[in-house]
Amino acid sequence: MSALVTANLARRWGRTALTGLGVALGVTTIVALLALTGGLSRSAGDLAKLGRADFGVFQAGLADLSASSLPASVLARVERLPGVAAASPVQILPDAIAADRSILLFGAAQQSFLSRRLVLVSGRRAQGEQLLLGEAAAARLYVSAKSEVDVLGRRLPVAGVFRSGISLEDSGAVLPLNVTQRLSARPGEISMIAVSIAPGFRESDVQAAVERAAPGTLALGDPREVARVDTNSRLINKAAIIIAALALALGAVVVINTVAMAMIERRTEFGVLAAVGWTRPRIARLIVTETVVTSAGGAGLGLAAGVLASELLVRALTATTFVTPAITAWVLGRGALVGFAFGVLAAAFCVWQVMRVPVLKALQR
Repeated sequence: MSALVTANLARRWGRTALTGLGVALGVTTIVALLALTGGLSRSAGDLAKLGRADFGVFQAGLADLSASSLPASVLARVERLPGVAAASPVQILPDAIAADRSILLFGAAQQSFLSRRLVLVSGRRAQGEQLLLGEAAAARLYVSAKSEVDVLGRRLPVAGVFRSGISLEDSGAVLPLNVTQRLSARPGEISMIAVSIAPGFRESDVQAAVERAAPGTLALGDPREVARVDTNSRLINKAAIIIAALALALGAVVVINTVAMAMIERRTEFGVLAAVGWTRPRIARLIVTETVVTSAGGAGLGLAAGVLASELLVRALTATTFVTPAITAWVLGRGALVGFAFGVLAAAFCVWQVMRVPVLKALQR
């Protein structure tokens, strides 16, 4: 049967290609959008976990948490609370590095736990107006320790390259907090406070205490909670769901219609096969095999295209640093599942169409 399947698909290569493209369209869209929304959620979670903190404290009521602005005086109130082992003030500055405007600049106190937890890959600790670059940022800028980078209009030396294990942090740059405040002309201003909890205290209790002690702030630690609060992430997630639903509907229509037309045209062929001794289950198996093989090819193409599309989509949104597409086995698995579902639906519809026609009537056609 495999030889017959190959011959049938090659003989009707136009319909085979159209069916595969329909499957690829649905799979590409699903993979790209799932990777984008997963990357958004992960980046939002990274923002609250800078320096491997237990949670972050932000200005409340913002659509974009990276735009948070807090008075530095809030830090003292947070540090005094029971359960707070350490609190690290952070200033987040976008568009700070001229060579790549998407790289985030983090201002952190040199003695804070955020700075101390940076693992140096090369170079040494920063002193004064010296910059530390994350591994990913250094690779994108093609610089290393002892190079110079234009930061907020100043040429600053790169003291070292670090790795923290936090994707957002490794794709950014770190300067002493007092330097970023001076260069940005924002003295006494921070973006967030990274909080480390003392042993024996529950995260939810400490978060509630922080919000009571500093009205107008929001304490966030759970990545899912961060994504729900960040309005921009929520809007993109909803838009992704709508686009995915439309793409799935369009892909399903294309696949089912193309396969159905091909099978209807072959009713006489199926009648001949039945007349020479092929049973209905065997004919159904032939139809299912052809459809599944075509769908599998389309799904493979769609998975590869989806990975590429997710990267291109992030670049088109100029968010390559803040968002890294989340290409995981679960994302690819759901994409493959969509391709398989298209094949099953198309095969089931075609088997129903073909099997309900009597042999004699099929031969007359």
